[in-house]
This record gives sequence, C-alpha cells and structure tokens, in this order.
Amino acid sequence: MTDTTSGTMAAAGEKTFLGHPRGLFILFLTEMWERFSYYGMRGLLIIYLTQHFLFSDERSAVIYGAYTALVYVMTIIGGTLADRYLGQRKAVTFGAILLVMGHFGMAFEGEGSKEIMSYDGAEYQITLDGRGSGVNVNQIIVSDSGQSIVTFSEDGRTLQIESPETVGLPSTIDRDDYTTRIEKDPMFLNILYLSLALIIAGVGFLKANISTIVGALYGFGDTRRDSGFTIFYMGINLGAFLASIICGTLGIVYGWKYGFGLAGIGMLFGLVVFLLGQPWLEGRAEPPSMEKLKKKVFGPINVELACYLAGLGIIAVAMFFVMNPDGFGTVLLPLGVAMFIFLIGYAFTKCKGDERDQMLAAIYFVLAQIPFWALFEQAGSSLNLFTDRLVDRTMFGWEVPAPVFQSLNAGFIFIFAPIVAWLWIALAKRGRNPSTPVKFAFGVFMAGLGFLALVAGMKTSGGSGMTAVYFVFLVYWIHTMGELTLSPVGLSAVTKLAPARVVGMTMGAWFLYSGLSNYLAGVIARTTGAETLGGQLTDIAAAKAGYAAVYTQVGYIALGIALFMLLISPIIKKLMHGAD
Repeated sequence: MTDTTSGTMAAAGEKTFLGHPRGLFILFLTEMWERFSYYGMRGLLIIYLTQHFLFSDERSAVIYGAYTALVYVMTIIGGTLADRYLGQRKAVTFGAILLVMGHFGMAFEGEGSKEIMSYDGAEYQITLDGRGSGVNVNQIIVSDSGQSIVTFSEDGRTLQIESPETVGLPSTIDRDDYTTRIEKDPMFLNILYLSLALIIAGVGFLKANISTIVGALYGFGDTRRDSGFTIFYMGINLGAFLASIICGTLGIVYGWKYGFGLAGIGMLFGLVVFLLGQPWLEGRAEPPSMEKLKKKVFGPINVELACYLAGLGIIAVAMFFVMNPDGFGTVLLPLGVAMFIFLIGYAFTKCKGDERDQMLAAIYFVLAQIPFWALFEQAGSSLNLFTDRLVDRTMFGWEVPAPVFQSLNAGFIFIFAPIVAWLWIALAKRGRNPSTPVKFAFGVFMAGLGFLALVAGMKTSGGSGMTAVYFVFLVYWIHTMGELTLSPVGLSAVTKLAPARVVGMTMGAWFLYSGLSNYLAGVIARTTGAETLGGQLTDIAAAKAGYAAVYTQVGYIALGIALFMLLISPIIKKLMHGAD
C-alpha cells in the first residue's frame, strides 16, 4: 500500500508496506536468513568439533570462543570500510557472498578424524554409531573382524566390550592397558578453518551494515523508527528460532552435511532476496562517494577493489586465529586494555563537565556487558555439550537433539519481550522504572542465577543421573529475562551518552568488548572439559561434577559482580545527567 502522509511519518509519495518503508521487509528477510544460517551452524558447531573432528572439549571450547569473538571484532572493520568507502549495500552484498561460501564449505565434512586405540600390539578404531548423545547413540570399537558396542565402568577406568568375541578382545580392558591417538585429515580440517574464516568475514561485512541501512530508511524524528527496528529484531529471532530447530535436527539425526548445507541454502536465499530487493532501498545504502570508490590506489587496484582485498585479509587473519585460538587471546586482551586506556584518556583530555561524566558512564556500560555475555554465551558451547551429554532430553517420546534447545532463547524473546517492554512503560508511569545501571545489574544477576538454578537441578538426579530437561528450559528462560533487561538498553545508552563526534568509536569499543566477552566465554567453557573417547564421555559422574563446580563458581561470581554494580548504580546514574 502507499502512505502519503508527511511529517514524522511516511513522506509524501513514499511507497510503504504496513506503514513502513518497503525496504524494511527486504532487510527483515535478509537478516532473518543470515541469522538462520549463523545459528543453524552455531548450534551444531561445538558437537561437530568434539565428535567429527575429535577435538578435546577444551580445544573445541577455545576454538568456538575465538570464532564467536572474531565475528564481533570484524564487524568494526566491515562497518568502517562501509562508512568511509563501500557503502552499506555493497558491503552487505559482499558479506552475504562470503557467508554463502563459508556455510556451504562447512557441508564438506569428509570422513572426519579417527580415534585409534592400541592394545596388545594391535590397533582398533573407537567411534560412534550416530551423532550427538542419547539412547540411540553408542560408542563402538571396530576391528578387522567386526565391531561391538563399548561402555565404561562407573569410575571410567574400565572399558567394557559388549561382544568381545566379535572384535577379538577380552570383555574388559583397564584404562592403563591401552593408549589412543587421533588421526586427522588435514585437507578437511583446513576446509573447516577456511569455512569458519569466511563466515567471520561475511558477518563482519554484513551484520553492522544491514542495521545501518534500517536506520537510513527513516528520516530524522520519524516516529516509525523504533517500531521498524522492533520488526527487524523479530526477523533476527525468527531466523535463530527456526534454524536451531531445523538445522539442529537435520545435522544430528541425518548428518552434519545436511544441517550445515541447509544453513548455506538459507544464506543463499538471503543473498537472493537482498539482490532482488535493491530497488526498494531507494538508494539509501550507496557509497558516500563513487569518485573516491573508483580512485586508483595501487596500479590497477582502485579503492573498491582494495576494500574487497581487505576482506581477503580478514579471512586470512581469521583463519590463522581459528587455527591458533590461544594466540588470539594474547592479542585480544591487550587490545581491550589499550582501548580502555584510550577511552579514559579521551574522556579526561577531550571532554569537560557533563560531557565527560556521560562519556565515563558510556565506558562503564561498554565494560559492564562483559560478565553477562561471558556467561550467556555458554549456550553454544559448554551448555550445548552439557545438554547433549547429561540431560534426559526425551519429550513426548522423542529424544530432542541438543542443538534444538538453543531455539529457547529466541522463543522466549518472542513471548516475553513485549511483556518486558510493557512493564517498563507501566513502571515509568508510576515513577518506578529502574535506571539503566540497575537494569544492567539485574541482567548480570540473572546470568549467574541461571547457572545456579541449573546446578540445583543437576543435584536432584544424583552423581551420575541425567538432569531433568525442564531445568534446561529454566536456565534459558532466566538468561533470556536477563538479556531483555541488559541488551536492548545497552546500545541505546551508549549512543545517547557518547559525544556525537565519537559515537562510532564508542560503538566500535562495544563490539570489541562483546568479542572479548565471547572469547572469555570460550575460556570458561574450556574449564568444563571432560575426558572423551570417540567423542563421548568416559566418566559421566566426573563430567557432571566438573560442570557443577564451574557453573557454581561462575554463578556466585556473577552474583557478586551484580551486587557491586547495584551498589554503584546511583553513581553511574548521576554521571548520566538525565540521559537515562
């Protein structure tokens, strides 16, 4: 339909759909499919690393942490190149192409790694007869004469062979009597690393810039802006919700390549939608200067080509750090410290009076997000493995694949975001709406509370029993409620508090520390690592105790940080000078 009203609504003659610029729905669908591809792959990744490539839990967690951290950090580069040279349309298109390539690359799984057991001068393969964990997935030992299901004694010290005569082995073998090694396929391992690097670079060029285009659709003071971003945000969660269910089920039940392949098809749909919908953007995402874009910088290489070559540089750097994730931590932490020193220095040397106070408040919020995301982002790593291995996931007669439970966050956002939004309005009318610093403290509190609730649930099933599935629902609900009090107000607070001349820099710091949070999440997840054989646990009781110990520790630490944040919230509110 066409809306011809003026003022802060649609401009005269503007073509709209449901009262919003038509381009919003092109961006809605593009972002929905991009998030479908991202979360579809993300839900499978940690299990894929531990079972298909047979990385240890610790190694898988730090690879996952480096990967998710790089996704955030590279948005700073992608956003800067788009703002100065490429424009958002070209940046999003380039990012989408890289994403399609990366997701389809993940579908080339090969035969994976092999775990070889050496016993009494002979070699045998330890593997699984399925993917994930549960009643239908068994550890098996394969010899030249056949194969047999194997299990472990309660203390994990003895390998028990169900059909010893089939494989020519005794019925039990002590842990000290055999050794194992992992044989990896270098070609498919490098395909994995390259695919992750392509996805990192693709998200770097697409994620920040597509949100910028949404903002560009609305003029200054347009009252439809918040509503438009709400619709766009629903696209993000719709994609995440559907992907976790569909890609998660396909990957675990039918094969890794089907889950990853569907994620790639989703991103391809997103790319096609964006390309076909270009006219609906009405030129709002074009390069700031076509002349500058075509300017030669080195021989035949112009600025536009240089930007794309920079993308190849991002891929190379990302691949290096995914292959060497511990090295990324040694770079990211000093970078975070340097950024903090720079921000504080800027506040005290370039700002005065209220502006300085507000800049300091913005720096606080940039840093205060770290403990929340470090715990919240366990969802894709340690919490995903915990759900797969140590939760009774049978519901209505179906053993639900672990990645499917990652849809809970998006599902709870659908249900509770409108309720929370209404609650803030209702409290504001009564003069009781919590300040932004208080909301941040509550968000961190909920992150810790979620894990303490899960640990309480773990204790109800004994030392080696499976945890009831409703505790997984509970931890995701608690964390989602924390997210709704912290995430929506965080970016808004930073954009309002930072001086206009350094909003972009401060937002870059937000993404940098988001990346640091995700890497820290990987470090925390690494401490939950348990011993595995063929990608499965050998000692359930020890693994469960390890998860309980780590989750209890980080839970109480988060509660302590939240209490400190609550105590200093009046000081932060005062620094904001009414910009709450």
